Amino acid sequence: MSQPTGPRPRLDVRGAVDLSTLNRPETPAPGSPGGLPSPGAYVVDVDQTTFPDLVQSSTQHPVVVVLWSPRSEASATVAADLAALADEDAGRWLLARIDAEANPQIAQAFQAQSVPTVVAVLAGQPLPLFQGAYPRDQVRAVLDQVLAAAEANGITGRAAPNDAGPSTEPEPEPELPPLHQAAHDAIERDDLEAATAAYEQALKENPRDALARAGLAQVGLLDRTRALDLQEARAAAAADPTDVDAQLAVADLDILGGKVEDAFSRLVDVLRTTSGPERERVRVRLVDLFEVIGGEDPRVIAARRAMASALY
Repeated sequence: MSQPTGPRPRLDVRGAVDLSTLNRPETPAPGSPGGLPSPGAYVVDVDQTTFPDLVQSSTQHPVVVVLWSPRSEASATVAADLAALADEDAGRWLLARIDAEANPQIAQAFQAQSVPTVVAVLAGQPLPLFQGAYPRDQVRAVLDQVLAAAEANGITGRAAPNDAGPSTEPEPEPELPPLHQAAHDAIERDDLEAATAAYEQALKENPRDALARAGLAQVGLLDRTRALDLQEARAAAAADPTDVDAQLAVADLDILGGKVEDAFSRLVDVLRTTSGPERERVRVRLVDLFEVIGGEDPRVIAARRAMASALY
């Protein structure tokens, strides 16, 4: 199993070609001739309607998808082996069985060329595993790699067995470290000064606390923009492109408004036309906004490259 080397597109069949008007074969019912065995405790049968819920569940626990066909004997064998292994692992991952012929849009989303095709889904991202028949001991080894990748990415929840009744109690939110909780509470009561102090103390105690660093950047953004008017800021920036303060203000407001690429592009352009202390101010603000969005975001990765090109 190869690990993904960069951001991969999240699964979404909404943009696929609409085949709803064409005749599709119906999936044989589990246990009927041509159908798969009835699903076990950690096996679900998925179609296009339930597919989005399946993808969402992959943020909590690993999902392994087998794309099969009633006309493929190898599909039934692989699906049966995976079902047995899913029961052995008792919820460490969930097996989803999808009839590729009855659900061509899902097969297209996974770029499946043949059946059986087996793909893992971790936090909404597909991770191809194998195609065709596969010995069960090798399947076990592949699944171990999936579980290791899930753990490395913090996806450590367990799937609920099919016979479990609906939970009446919401899962408790994980407890925050004391200083993070203090910062969160301060933000809730609009005390940004106290939130800043809490995050700064957290960083003093652990300079590698990435969450505190991101939190501090977010509080700084809230503080800088609380008295800004978007229309006034845009007018000032348009009237004088050399006004660094005006460009910084619009970039901050664009981040809050979700216009991330616009904000980054604006500040990279300012980098190219400034020098000395003004240029350093812009560079520092860009790095701060990278923290707000998150270093793994592809927009941040692209903007870092653009910033380096502008600086050097």
